[in-house]
Amino acid sequence: MIILVINCGSSSIKYQLLDMKSDEVYDLLAKGLVEKVGLPMGCITHKPTGKDKMYKELSIPDHKIGMQIVLDALVDPEYGVLKSFDDIEAIGHRVVQGADFFSGSAIVNEDVISKIEICCDYAPLHNPAHLLGIRACQHVLPSVPQVVTFDTAYHQTMPDYAYMYALPYEYYEKYRVRRYGAHGTSHQFVADKGAKFVGLDLNNSKIITCHIGNGSSISAIVNGKVVDTSMGFTPLEGMIMGTRCGNIDPNVVTYIMKKENLTPDEMTTIMNKKSGFLGVSGVSSDARDIDTAANEGNYRAKLVFKKLSYDIIKIIGSYIAVMDGVDAIFFTAGIGENNVRLRRRVCENFSYMGLKFDYEANVAQGVDTLLSCPDSKVKVALITTDEELVIARDTMHLVLGE
Repeated sequence: MIILVINCGSSSIKYQLLDMKSDEVYDLLAKGLVEKVGLPMGCITHKPTGKDKMYKELSIPDHKIGMQIVLDALVDPEYGVLKSFDDIEAIGHRVVQGADFFSGSAIVNEDVISKIEICCDYAPLHNPAHLLGIRACQHVLPSVPQVVTFDTAYHQTMPDYAYMYALPYEYYEKYRVRRYGAHGTSHQFVADKGAKFVGLDLNNSKIITCHIGNGSSISAIVNGKVVDTSMGFTPLEGMIMGTRCGNIDPNVVTYIMKKENLTPDEMTTIMNKKSGFLGVSGVSSDARDIDTAANEGNYRAKLVFKKLSYDIIKIIGSYIAVMDGVDAIFFTAGIGENNVRLRRRVCENFSYMGLKFDYEANVAQGVDTLLSCPDSKVKVALITTDEELVIARDTMHLVLGE
């Protein structure tokens, strides 16, 4: 089954085209990224398997045009991988927030769309863009079935005492104010893949998955079920991130608003887009830029990585307590897969658990690698994530009625 996987941002469309024979047997036909949708000049980077990369700058006024550009690239005489649009048998979408409406993926219909719209309040930076992608696909490929996979679905196994906030209960009843988490698709994939990689039975294990990137979250997984995760009502909660502040005293919000005469929307922008790595360092939101600045002696850049390491250590430590131990810790996503120093700093703090870190193996970047010594009581590994593959698998099963 040929499946187009779409991940829409507010001004971007990330995509992969996969030929799914089964869960484990598949071919990546092409992948790419459409950027600067709605800006004066946009661009597409298209990478067909076995062919040269294509890059074009062109006007992309909206997501409908963006989706048409993606499809045109897939059937392009020189760079394409399909004979016609009719070859696409299903479309799978990543959706950040499904609240407690969804505990798994779903076939798109108007009821599903209406619930995604309700969840826009919980993920205002993400869900509206996902809806644009869904509507754009309906417009361009109206007869092709679509499936949505939610970042929040995997976390629906959290117990109530883990997901509830200690606010008046009426706000949970009236507005669904509770912790939902995010990156669930990645945590699910990495926990399953990682368990197999280090020789654990997922259904009889205590695993901590660390998805560390521009957005970061950590999950505690017991016997394949999430019992806690670091993101909350929105993806803002948890550790320091690229432009997000992570955990802060809630009174800081009202204090700054009063001092700076800010509206709620302005304060939301500060916490989501002007804080984190960017806000602390004053250099960049990109960890690679921060790393360069830190190596050049920039104090605030060094502070970013110290805080990131500290936040991760605190969260992992709390999850070890919650689970009464841990069998494995997995690092994934852009920073988790590539930042050697971060992994070392974190793991050195868990020698009391019998974790013996393999410093030589830790030079690995972007390749599944065991990072613990053979006699370590806790397994540690770098596990590459593939959220698009999870989406493609779920899409295939739902469309086939399996």
